[in-house]
Amino acid sequence: MPTLTPGDGQDLVERFKRAWERLDVDAAVALFRADAEYRFDPFEAPLAGANAIRAYWNDAVASQAHVEFDAERVWVSGPTVLASWHAAFTRRATAERVRQRGFMTLELDEAGLVARFRAWALDRTVGPDRTLRPESG
Repeated sequence: MPTLTPGDGQDLVERFKRAWERLDVDAAVALFRADAEYRFDPFEAPLAGANAIRAYWNDAVASQAHVEFDAERVWVSGPTVLASWHAAFTRRATAERVRQRGFMTLELDEAGLVARFRAWALDRTVGPDRTLRPESG
């Protein structure tokens, strides 16, 4: 992969943003290569491969509503994109609004697909989202 420009990094993070905010599983999975590693907790085993990544995004889409995501800063280093970010979403089951702050790294392959994704986030429930009714169990 040729060295990325800052614009390349911003474009990739923007595609991630659109996929999550639109709850578009196909767009999210299209960012990753078929054998990608997806790690959203440094102390847990990574998800490995397209099927595991798709299952994760299917669960996220089914359980979240009203997603907002913004990168605060985006850096590039060689074939790696790094970003500090914040997000918010509503849990469908409880109608609780959650805010997150995090950092992520996206390591790209020669074709520009994410080969390795790592993210670290802290979240806080900030109250009810009165525009959404909780799902009944």
